[in-house]
Amino acid sequence: MLFRSGVNLVAINNSWGGTSFDSNMLAAINAAGDAGILFVVAAGNGSANHATSPDYPSDYQCTNGGTRGWDCLISVAATDTMGNLAWYSDYGATAVDLGAPGSGIVSTLPGSRYGSLSGTSMAAPHVTGAIALCASINGTLTPAQIRDIIMGTTTANLSLAGKSVTGGRLDIGSMASACHAGGIPTQPGRTTAPTVAVGNRTMTVSWT
Repeated sequence: MLFRSGVNLVAINNSWGGTSFDSNMLAAINAAGDAGILFVVAAGNGSANHATSPDYPSDYQCTNGGTRGWDCLISVAATDTMGNLAWYSDYGATAVDLGAPGSGIVSTLPGSRYGSLSGTSMAAPHVTGAIALCASINGTLTPAQIRDIIMGTTTANLSLAGKSVTGGRLDIGSMASACHAGGIPTQPGRTTAPTVAVGNRTMTVSWT
């Protein structure tokens, strides 16, 4: 982590996008990753598939050309009030990592006001805040471990399947439990967390 003026900086929120590739910007993002800072970005609001329409900074890979061993960038799609991929949100099976609430979010406005806004710019801060929460729960976790926990504890959603890396949306409760435990609990011999389906009177736990 980077300590400056007594501040433990664990994540940077970037609610902006729509730029073209820039090597200087990528170098700056990589510098953040080298300092142990996760770089969270809004995926974009053009209903675009990043597989065919790349968008930056969402589509940068913060791995220092693969030499660091983990990617410091997390790209966030927006979900609607039902938890599904919002109609306006960009997506991408390999470029957009997960979804988070982005529709009808109460936020600050110019002039010391508050209002309801929608967009991936509303979704990204949820993930940035989740990173800070995880770091506060367990200060021994590395940035790479926090990223793995957030990505590995998402709630699966059909609207995000094939349209994001995780196929799911941010799950703060599961994330917090995993942060406290120091990682994602797994069944012996397995490498993934369980999927739980809850009915009216029964609960089925299965492993992928």
